Amino acid sequence: MAIKRNQRILRPEPIQWRFYTLLGGIVLVFFALVARAAFIQVIEPDRLRHEGDLRSVRVAHDEVQRGNITDRNGAELAVSVPVQTVWADPMRMHERDGLSDKRRWQALAEVFNMPVEDLRGRVADPSRRFVYLKRMVTPAVADYVRQLGIPGVHLKNESRRFYPTGEIASHLVGVTNIDGQGLDGVEAVYDGVLTGTPGQRRYRKDGQGRVIEELETLQAEYPQNIKLSIDQRIQSLAHRELKRMVGYHGASSGSVVVLDVHTGEVLAMVNSPSYNPNNRLAMKPHQMRNRAISDTFEPGSTVKPLIILEALQQGVIEHDSIIDTSPGWLRIGGRRVQDLRNLGELTPREILSQSSNVGTSKLALSLDLEGMLSVYAGAGFGTDTGVNLIGESMGQMQHRNRWSDHEIAAFSYGYGLGTTTLQLAQMYAILGNGGIQRPLSVLALEQPHEGRQVFPEGLTKEVLQMMEAVVEEGGTGTRARVRGYRVAGKTGTTRKAVPGGYGDEYVGLFAGVLPVSNPRIAIAVMINEPDGDSYHGGTVAAPLFSTIAEGAMRVLNVPPDNIEPTELRAAGFRGTYD
Repeated sequence: MAIKRNQRILRPEPIQWRFYTLLGGIVLVFFALVARAAFIQVIEPDRLRHEGDLRSVRVAHDEVQRGNITDRNGAELAVSVPVQTVWADPMRMHERDGLSDKRRWQALAEVFNMPVEDLRGRVADPSRRFVYLKRMVTPAVADYVRQLGIPGVHLKNESRRFYPTGEIASHLVGVTNIDGQGLDGVEAVYDGVLTGTPGQRRYRKDGQGRVIEELETLQAEYPQNIKLSIDQRIQSLAHRELKRMVGYHGASSGSVVVLDVHTGEVLAMVNSPSYNPNNRLAMKPHQMRNRAISDTFEPGSTVKPLIILEALQQGVIEHDSIIDTSPGWLRIGGRRVQDLRNLGELTPREILSQSSNVGTSKLALSLDLEGMLSVYAGAGFGTDTGVNLIGESMGQMQHRNRWSDHEIAAFSYGYGLGTTTLQLAQMYAILGNGGIQRPLSVLALEQPHEGRQVFPEGLTKEVLQMMEAVVEEGGTGTRARVRGYRVAGKTGTTRKAVPGGYGDEYVGLFAGVLPVSNPRIAIAVMINEPDGDSYHGGTVAAPLFSTIAEGAMRVLNVPPDNIEPTELRAAGFRGTYD
């Protein structure tokens, strides 16, 4: 009995609270693990997937170069060339003690042409993972950086925009920034066309670097090349001669535009001063402005053919009518309109050749005002030309209900309106193609744009023949003659407006068409603020027109239409050759 009682006393009895505490802990841990798994799998799976992808997923890019820009004959004007960029990983650099060797950093700073303190300062923050040290270095510099072997300094493949013709076509072609984005000119307008989309391949690798899964492949979208309408041979000639003429006359600037009269294509567009797009550090804002489309001026006597055209169309005059300009001046509304001298009685042809303000004013005052304004509008003044370039000015055409007689007279010889060199060239292209206005284009066209008849074809041809007198003996533009070709043109000289009136600065102009028998090109020349006493259009602009026109005729292989008999001399023979 006693033994049984002792066994009952010695038998251990479970402690209930410890059991339940342990069980509760196990249940809580289980539920915590389930909740955590649910949180990871259901509520926030993306973060862990992202962290896993960072370890195993790689992306390879198929880089594409920016499209090329060429002239109408395929000559390269803008190309992209492969270069390398120097960059650094500051975190890895600090981990590998990459800043300890000061001699290497001094050598790197010298080749980059920058203070070593500035260079080392770029990588001073160890938390950064990427920083540029030098963009787009030459192959020799890239090889030197590779040989230095600084820990954390790497090379990256990029492309750099290069312009083979330099400043010759810079205003038209434009320029890109260091990242290859168009800033100006064709580069900016057609940036989306020239820029492709790089291809991309995403794949997963295992710990040994083997590709185990292809995740995504995006095909590259390659850019398009752009063919401009300009002829680099004419462009180069125009640029060289304009630069020389601007320097010779001490002018502040100048512009030249050459157009194909039948298609409206721009064969050349140059300005002075210009800039070299390959040297971005030297570019200045005033040099980058495309003055041929942005700078406006009063066209002066270059618009007088429009008054003759409208007078013929309204029946105010015939081609052989006589207009008395004596005594060489005319008082209109209390103001004086005058010629350089008393030119007496003039025909319409002589009004153009002598550039008579009095004769043009008398014709303008006899015209219907709406008709006169419409002929200016038909010539393209006050509207854009269609070239679709950034910064193009529409000029200035006044639209008012009341006009004084003096305002009408001044309007007839090119005062009171504003135009650009491109608009002036467009006016002469319209006269050269039989009165058809077409949108102008800086892109090479397979077919010309549809045009509209703004002037009667017969009258434009008649006025064009009258304009030949300007370059003949006794005309104001004899220096615009082109050997072997008939030229129809007009000089222009205008004083520049200043607050309160007109100052002492001038703009010299000449615009013309050739060959008259079958017009091919129209050229407008503007010389701004020539220095000294030689400031007339016939002196500063006409010779430049002649040089460019003669060269353009050779480049385009246009046959002469004005071959004069030439005397030949040989031993035992003398005669003429027709």
